[in-house]
Amino acid sequence: MSAATGTDLLEAADEMTRVLHPHHERDWSVPAGTLTWSCWTTAAHVAHDLLAYAGQVTASPTDSYLPYDLRVSPDASPAQTLTVVRACAGLLATAVDAAPTTARAWHFGPCDPAGFAAMGVAETLLHTHDITLGLGVPWQPPQRLSTVVLRRLFPDAPDGDAPEVLLWMTGRGDLPGRARRTSWVWQAAVG
Repeated sequence: MSAATGTDLLEAADEMTRVLHPHHERDWSVPAGTLTWSCWTTAAHVAHDLLAYAGQVTASPTDSYLPYDLRVSPDASPAQTLTVVRACAGLLATAVDAAPTTARAWHFGPCDPAGFAAMGVAETLLHTHDITLGLGVPWQPPQRLSTVVLRRLFPDAPDGDAPEVLLWMTGRGDLPGRARRTSWVWQAAVG
């Protein structure tokens, strides 16, 4: 399987929209799964991270995140917030696909464009899962995208069904014979 790409980011954002948009008129002020954030705040967080990652890839800072922030209007509806997520995914996808594979930018160490793409896919899938839990919508992350994330960000992941392993690796699920994780860190930095 190849490195994470802009196409993967757009696929993840499309999946988020596909699964959540039918529920845009529900109460998104409820907690997103086990998070303390609301479903709406969690979706806005995804947009924030995708835009922050795009800035990192484009500017290539070597020692910190760029000093800017995305503010989604608190009056934005869930449907509008999902559109903002899709826009930010498009910006990150464009930045990742335009950057040379040798480019590096800071994410707690030097990170390549494929690492930022994988983190963007992970943020989108994991927080879509959180929101679906909050809204009571049955959903699992897609197999192929979960595999992309695991191979790039969790090289120590155990074998198994990729969506279940991804949820377990991030403290969101159980795996038979393994204790539930209470802390985790993905490995985005490269040498």
